[in-house]
Amino acid sequence: MIKIAMIGAGSIGFTRGLVRDILTVPEFADTEFRFMDISAENLEMVANLCEKTIRESSLPAVIRKFTDQRAALEGADYVICTARVGGLEAFTYDIEIPLRYGVDQCVGDTLGPGGIFYAQRTIPVLLQLAADMREMAPNALLLNYANPMAMNMWALRRAGGIRAIGLCHGVQGGHELIARALGLPASEVDYVCAGINHQTWYVQVTHKGKDLLPLILPAMEANPDIARDEPCRIDILRRFGYFSTESNGHLSEYLPWYRKRPQELQRWISDTAWINGRTAGYLNECRRTRYEYTEHYDEWLAKPAEPITPERRSHEHASYILEALETGRTYRGHLNVGNTGLIPNLPEGCTVELPCYIDANGISPAWNGPLPMGCAATCRVSVNVQEMAVQAALTGDRELLKLAVLHDPLTGAVCNPEEVWAMCDEMLAAQARWLPQYCGTQTWADIPQPNGGILRWVKPADA
Repeated sequence: MIKIAMIGAGSIGFTRGLVRDILTVPEFADTEFRFMDISAENLEMVANLCEKTIRESSLPAVIRKFTDQRAALEGADYVICTARVGGLEAFTYDIEIPLRYGVDQCVGDTLGPGGIFYAQRTIPVLLQLAADMREMAPNALLLNYANPMAMNMWALRRAGGIRAIGLCHGVQGGHELIARALGLPASEVDYVCAGINHQTWYVQVTHKGKDLLPLILPAMEANPDIARDEPCRIDILRRFGYFSTESNGHLSEYLPWYRKRPQELQRWISDTAWINGRTAGYLNECRRTRYEYTEHYDEWLAKPAEPITPERRSHEHASYILEALETGRTYRGHLNVGNTGLIPNLPEGCTVELPCYIDANGISPAWNGPLPMGCAATCRVSVNVQEMAVQAALTGDRELLKLAVLHDPLTGAVCNPEEVWAMCDEMLAAQARWLPQYCGTQTWADIPQPNGGILRWVKPADA
């Protein structure tokens, strides 16, 4: 029996999916899940729904509920984090304050002012999770789904003192889109992606040994739905020669070229779905679906649960990683790890996303080699922002935080320095309750590093 602590388990849809995926593995039928969330209401709902699924599938797995993180972690083998620090209220500030300064974000969870401030809120919480893991579950592996992935994982490597891996499904989604454009089964299209999270590039795409890279652009241009919904991604593919993993809306906000002139925005987005680039698209989607789970909860409890079968297993990495580590059955997935020369033309130590091989011996990242020059240049701009934002989050340095926002590609395309400083001051004031490292209520803490060294970070006094 393995013990899995799920931190932020109140994310009902995602948690239910992960539990179902894990329980499709026969060896995990008796897993003990520790659900932990600060919302007792969400915790109760997700636990009841998952227990119903387990019961109707006649499995011996058990679920335990916690609102205390340390208790949930005690003796855990694995920890899965899906927390969103600050919830919808903080997310609203991430999007609406920058928009008043002309910074138009579709998602705002990875780069831009929204992503940078999301990291400032999340990194102290993740480091407290790491501190609790070192004491309560010192041998556990953290599987982190919390965004902004690259910055969060960089901070955890620098100051966490635990084993951790970053998981995202963007690579799988882009793979399926490429296969659809080419008219091929996704299972027959092999690929290699490399880059940074949400700016990863399909540097190799093959079908039965045939190079498909030259065929992707004409196939996407010829597909009316894809051509309509992915204009930014297709333009980048046309100019760079490589397709990027993320949705049209995501990609458009990481670059300085597509969202800086409101009168041109409609050229680069599609209004058919929020993810294709609408202004505040994800925020408005979250608002629209905010009460969905409460509204459907009784209905879901009353009807039969979806059966747990291998055919229904999703492409989320978590269950496959656990299966590989526990059974030795090899899994290859694109994961977020530290750059130790794996992509030589990206900065050492930053978070890169590339193929990893997992089995009973552990997680082994594959050397990729240099990215194409245009792809690397774009990634390095983002990495520069990430590096400053991580250091600011670890030290509570307000000026460094503002410099990180100043160097953000989209922000720099529309704001002058005075506007950036004013925007950051407004965001710091609005989000102060989630940013103790900037409020003068911190003490220094020594964090043991895996290599035996010590890193000092600003620990909030109430953490």
